[in-house]
Amino acid sequence: MAEDSSNPYRLPRGVVPRRYELRLEPDLEAFTFAGTVGVDIEVLEPVDDIVLNAAELEINEGDLDGVALAGIDYDDEHERAVLRLGGSASPGPARLNLSFTGTLNDQLRGFYRSTFTDDDGDERVIATTQFESTNARRAFPCWDEPDLKAVFEVTLVVPDNLMAVSSGAEISSQATGDGRRAVSFASTMEMSTYLLAFIVGPLEATEPVDVNGTPLRIVHPIGKGHLTEYALDAGAFCLSFFEDYFAIDYPGDKLDLVAIPDFAFGAMENMGCVTFREILLLLDPDSSTQQERQTAVDVIAHELAHMWFGNLVTMKWWNGIWLKEAFATFCEMLAVDAYRPDWKRWLAFGLSRAAAFDVDALAATRAIEYPVVSPADAEGMYDLLTYEKGAAAVRMLEQYLGADQFRDGVRHYLRHHSYANTETHDLWDALAESTGEPARDVMDSWIFQGGHPVVTAAAGDDGTVTLSQSRFRYDGQTDDARWQVPVVAAVGTDTGERTDRLVLEDPVALGGDRPVWVMVNSGADGFYRVAYEGELLDRLLDGGPDLDPLQRYVLVDDQWALTVADRLAVADYLGFAERMAIAEDDLAVWRRLAGTLGTLDHMVPDAGQAGLQARVRAMVGPAWGRVGWEPVAGENDRIGELRGVLARTLAVGGNDAEAIARCRGLMAAEGVDPALAAAAIAVVAATGDEADYEEIHQRYENAPTPQLELRYLMALTTFDNPALMDRTLAATLDGTVRSQDAGFVLRGCLENRNHGPRAWAYIAEQWDEINQRLPSAIVPRMLGGISALSTPELATEVDAFLEAHPVPQGPLIVAQHLERQRINVQLRRRVQEALG
Repeated sequence: MAEDSSNPYRLPRGVVPRRYELRLEPDLEAFTFAGTVGVDIEVLEPVDDIVLNAAELEINEGDLDGVALAGIDYDDEHERAVLRLGGSASPGPARLNLSFTGTLNDQLRGFYRSTFTDDDGDERVIATTQFESTNARRAFPCWDEPDLKAVFEVTLVVPDNLMAVSSGAEISSQATGDGRRAVSFASTMEMSTYLLAFIVGPLEATEPVDVNGTPLRIVHPIGKGHLTEYALDAGAFCLSFFEDYFAIDYPGDKLDLVAIPDFAFGAMENMGCVTFREILLLLDPDSSTQQERQTAVDVIAHELAHMWFGNLVTMKWWNGIWLKEAFATFCEMLAVDAYRPDWKRWLAFGLSRAAAFDVDALAATRAIEYPVVSPADAEGMYDLLTYEKGAAAVRMLEQYLGADQFRDGVRHYLRHHSYANTETHDLWDALAESTGEPARDVMDSWIFQGGHPVVTAAAGDDGTVTLSQSRFRYDGQTDDARWQVPVVAAVGTDTGERTDRLVLEDPVALGGDRPVWVMVNSGADGFYRVAYEGELLDRLLDGGPDLDPLQRYVLVDDQWALTVADRLAVADYLGFAERMAIAEDDLAVWRRLAGTLGTLDHMVPDAGQAGLQARVRAMVGPAWGRVGWEPVAGENDRIGELRGVLARTLAVGGNDAEAIARCRGLMAAEGVDPALAAAAIAVVAATGDEADYEEIHQRYENAPTPQLELRYLMALTTFDNPALMDRTLAATLDGTVRSQDAGFVLRGCLENRNHGPRAWAYIAEQWDEINQRLPSAIVPRMLGGISALSTPELATEVDAFLEAHPVPQGPLIVAQHLERQRINVQLRRRVQEALG
């Protein structure tokens, strides 16, 4: 079977793996490893050579069924090794044996090294893995494509004083006579290479918790066991929740959740051995905010959902990443909402959905499912469109079909395709078979077409209301794109209220009694914008029903998007925001309001800043009067979080002297509510001097939890002082800041109101070193900060620099950042005209 000639990165299919027996001997002092792998293969057609993936490895020798290889050729560009057989291998089973060596790199991919300082002040090393999407080939020679599933049996030879874990349960540990032991692990299920993990280091594990027969542990660097209880409880809940929701037992023999000090992503769903950034697994619930705890539970739920969506059933190729990531994002919302209903997780989802909207309103957006050729293309797929837009589309479909019917369809899909690989149409077909609904007809336009519509509600002279759709873009351009839009509209008439449900394609007038008011997308589940023409918005706000928080959130989000697109004047948006703020007490709505006010503050000219600050103080005042500085015993977590949002908005956005002084006192006090303490840190940094910088920097270096460490670190990016900005920028490359965090610090510096241009000059000057030091996947995310550099001169400068210095692992993401920067240049002009 010949390889796909249209994609030079795909392997030939004349030989496929069935089982790997992998033995590795990492040296944590020399930062190297040696290994052997025996692969049971199936030869499907006569071949003279065997082509598999290998990168940054030296294959020393090998044989096929005991006959030595004739030679080995490397194709570095396509990350392959060609094993010359010196003859022809006939169809049938065979055994390939290889020995190899490699380096424990510091790039946070493949088999790499991570370091931490223990309680005695000594630096310790962990050898760990990150294989998704195409980095297993950096740890051992393999067929590193998702549809070439196989069984894995791992043995790790490690020093006696270190712990070893892998995807399977430990089944034996035998001394080797040289101060080491060989730790062997049970065979995994049949799975893709990117899901294998193995980790060695000075680690400890909690006592296992039995979850319906599965032992669940938290594995962590020594000395951090006191921070594991919260994640262990959340993990046990989520594992049980998904077994029930999917009606399929967890497919592994054990489950370890492993905290890694250096990690490029948030977490990774390795089968049976899920790895996390420490901040997402190790926390103190007494000092962490509700948002920090929610984020940790979100990621735990997301990764455990992958045990079914992604691990048990896997996409055939990387263009289908959305099949696992969008569903895991959707499923995390389900699980977290069940775990903590008081957090109102679906309401908070609006914030991340807004970020996806923001990218999808650009000309440089892409379809959720998008062609992928190379490993760099695959790396660029891990973005807001895959995760948040994909999850929003799934949620929209769930609400269209009904939650129970949708769940039944998902169960049917997973049962039918267990241990196999799928494409998007397999999911639609399973849902159609289970529900009888044509899921493909509704969803293909959302998955295979970039962008999203704005549904416009217009009142005619005769009182009828007509709904129509067009593509929504920030630049005002449109095209002939159309979607099957599942619309739910609440309609108020002189005789009562009703709910209209329709699939909108062409313009349609709402039937029945003439509307007095209309709210389109009343369930707030549709991934589309809504524009009300004429007096329809005023009629909704003045004479409509009491809107729930999610409906209010959607109104604010849509009105801001229309402002960015120059379909609503800046002054009109600000007037609308003032109107909404008067009685608003919901956390999610205030987060969105505060975010838009922050953007206005970033763009308003200095001459107009005092006027805007006065309006912000007036907007926050009513809510602040109801919430106040003092937490009330037994209050909901979200109220405490709201207090922090309001305090920061009042002090920083409103430049309220009393609030600033109060926050200074809170930062120096003990026992402050975590949300208010986090706000106080942000306020002191944004308004502080060099002494405050020194205090926050010292706290960063001595932070007792990962959450506090990140709070203090990111606060350093907000000081309004050029010399302090220079210190923060330098810390990203001098070893002070971990490489996993450096990109986010640089992005924060770019977003500094007065010193973002200084940060850009530093990034441009240090470009080569940044690309050498930072994990490659983080560089495109770092560049998201350029959108804040919203002057015409900087936009031209940044565009020219990035044209001369391309980012191959994320060209489309960079194009999106550049376009958003251009959009912000135009928005800034309108803000200055309106508020200057």
